[in-house]
Amino acid sequence: MPAVPRSSTLPALALRRVRRFAAPVLGFVALTALTFLGLLAITFFIGRVVPIDPVLAVVGDRATQEQYEAARQAMGLDRALVVQFADYVWQVLQGDLGRSVSTNRPVVEDLARVFPATLEMATIGIAIGVALGVPMGVWAAARQGSWTDQVIRVLALLGYSVPAFWLGLVGLAVFYAGLGWVAGPGRIDIFYDGIVPPVTGLLLVDSLIAGDTGIFMNALSHIALPAAILGFFSLAYIARMTRSFMLDQLSQEYVTTARVKGLSEWRVVWIHAFGPIRVPLITVIGLSYAGLLEGSVMIETVFSWPGIGNYLTVALLNADMNAVLGATLVIGAVFIFINRISDVLYRVLDPRSR
Repeated sequence: MPAVPRSSTLPALALRRVRRFAAPVLGFVALTALTFLGLLAITFFIGRVVPIDPVLAVVGDRATQEQYEAARQAMGLDRALVVQFADYVWQVLQGDLGRSVSTNRPVVEDLARVFPATLEMATIGIAIGVALGVPMGVWAAARQGSWTDQVIRVLALLGYSVPAFWLGLVGLAVFYAGLGWVAGPGRIDIFYDGIVPPVTGLLLVDSLIAGDTGIFMNALSHIALPAAILGFFSLAYIARMTRSFMLDQLSQEYVTTARVKGLSEWRVVWIHAFGPIRVPLITVIGLSYAGLLEGSVMIETVFSWPGIGNYLTVALLNADMNAVLGATLVIGAVFIFINRISDVLYRVLDPRSR
């Protein structure tokens, strides 16, 4: 039997590798697209179900019936619901989320202005939560029943129990009005506003790019307290879940075997026990981060922070449905994006999921 030339097997091998790589990528894209389509459907039907008339919000309550009907037709609300949904999907795919009644600007421009403020504060908050919450959870599990374990559990309980607005007001009263350690409400002092040209929208980053340390320190003093409070809530959740995961791993037989072999306690805890919990911990951190991005409404209100939570609150009070749906869509898209990133990290950290 004649041997098959080696060169003829190379295209087949390359095609097999391309298929192996393309299949999960295409599945990832398809799942993301379907999830986003479901999010669009939810936001669209929420806008049609809530007891707020978008036409009345535009023309006002003194408009005549003719003006009302003309505006209703111009907004496309006289067409079938399926046609309206198709138009809504097409507009979103084109980056058109409508015009805000409150600001009289495109909602996309408003969101591009307010979302970086929330992103900056939430990112610092999750960094604090991860940097402190993970070691605290591991320490509490390794010292189960000790006084340090009890203190960490009490802190975690406080993070679940204390209202965000109350902690924000107390923080302002103590650290701003009382001790003067931090700056007051707002993102920056008013006489610094508009000096740094926006590049990323993240004020700390933009001030460093501009080389203005004075504005950087001022922005840092403003963001320190609200970010620390968000970090405390994130810390409580992450520490509690890390402790739970670690207690389960420390009771496994392979950990007992590692200790019998004479390995150091640090190696047993951080290498053998902590390694397997990295995958579920990614989910915890991802959910916490997404929660900070969409759940910081109270903190933004207390600190007059010009973020997406404050923007959403004002839009709701003004019955500005385009702004409400646009902000809701962005928050939902953030959840989808973080979940997809978590799936990718699963495959990196756990070869069994590939």
